[in-house]
Amino acid sequence: MFDKLYESLGSNTVAITIIAISAILVFGFLATRITKLLKLPNVTAYVGVGILIGPYCLDIIPKSVVTGSAFISDIALAFISFGIGEFFKLGVIKKNFKSITVITLIGIAVTSVLIFILTYFIFGLNLSVSIVLSSMSFVVSPVSTAMTIRQKDGKGDFVENLLSVIACKDVLGLILFSVAISVGAGLSLGNVTFSSVIKPVFLNLFMIGLGFVLGLVLKALMARRSNDNRLIVSIALLFLLCGAGSMLGVSPLLGCMIMGAVYVNISGDEKLFKQIRYFSPPILLIYFVRSGLNFDLKALTTTGVTAIPLIVLCLIYIVVQFIGKYAGAYLGSTLMKKPKEFKLNFGLALLPQAGIAIGLSELAARYLSGADGTVVKTIILSVGIICEIFGPVLADLALRRSGSYGASETVVDEELSRRVRHEELVKKLNDIKSEISVIDYARSENEEAFMELEEEYYIPKNNKFKNRR
Repeated sequence: MFDKLYESLGSNTVAITIIAISAILVFGFLATRITKLLKLPNVTAYVGVGILIGPYCLDIIPKSVVTGSAFISDIALAFISFGIGEFFKLGVIKKNFKSITVITLIGIAVTSVLIFILTYFIFGLNLSVSIVLSSMSFVVSPVSTAMTIRQKDGKGDFVENLLSVIACKDVLGLILFSVAISVGAGLSLGNVTFSSVIKPVFLNLFMIGLGFVLGLVLKALMARRSNDNRLIVSIALLFLLCGAGSMLGVSPLLGCMIMGAVYVNISGDEKLFKQIRYFSPPILLIYFVRSGLNFDLKALTTTGVTAIPLIVLCLIYIVVQFIGKYAGAYLGSTLMKKPKEFKLNFGLALLPQAGIAIGLSELAARYLSGADGTVVKTIILSVGIICEIFGPVLADLALRRSGSYGASETVVDEELSRRVRHEELVKKLNDIKSEISVIDYARSENEEAFMELEEEYYIPKNNKFKNRR
């Protein structure tokens, strides 16, 4: 059906692209209806449906749209990495600096060494592929874990250390990946030089500096702005970082992450991150579906790069990766004399990696030649899908067993619960009014209407709402 439709449009590439993107959004949404019933993350649905409608399966989306939308990956990764910066809070890191440093470095060392031994010495993959896979093995996607923490209102030392370790691992992972991809690309081409390795390091340092400066600029431009303009300014600066990274031939991930970290630390404003999260879902949907579009299921059964099918390698990779993350976290926690509940559960929450790891595999496929890039992307995409199925479950178990959820829920009187919620709402409204009067920012028409409605229905003298029908 879609083939005939695209044929009828001929050379009308604009219409073909718009229809294809609409199909991606529709199929992505429908897939989440299934994963919601199965209680699986949306990322799993997006990648899965991408594989299904891709050129290697049902061939619903034209190859021209897939290749022509490569920029979506950079934009989506900018949103993901900027969001990671929210968890890089210096106050928390300073408070737990020693434990965060020890757990992070030991976890990176143990995991990357185990993966390198597995891929290079046991399975005999190319040195370039093994180096790149090792540099990506310890990164953790904070999205699933952070969502679990927010949904269950997780708090405490375990949560603070967990989010900070994830952020630090991702920062170091991006730096090491930049070096690894340069070495790997040089090995693939048979031309590794000192300058080819050092140059990406300096370029990433430049992106860090640019991200730092734009974080300061973002803070300065956020003062007295309406919600619409806050979103416009922040996205404009993120796109600027993406463009600079593309121009220099380096990943914008690190710069965007630093920009988010600088902004949240100097402003303390977490509302902007929430606002961007409300805006970004369609872009992230297209990105993850597009990742699945390039995935060839037949590649999992091939034995061209090793003596066993790639699917078996992926499963063993996941097991070894989990052992590395768990053992590294346990050893680091033991050295820091953390309590038993901390040591036994910390590593369980480090499995999810789909967001950032899939993004890195996309970059690896660009820079590594031919089959090497395909192998890296196939392995990481397969591992990411499986980890997103079991990762959130293990993270929830870890948070629950560590006591981060606090006291269990109790049944309360319905009238008392209603009254408490009413008092909380009144307090929030008063706080909003006080904040608005202090910062005196430009209100939009919607905000003005909301405030007028609130004043009409609310009587400050006796803390009650007017009864309106």
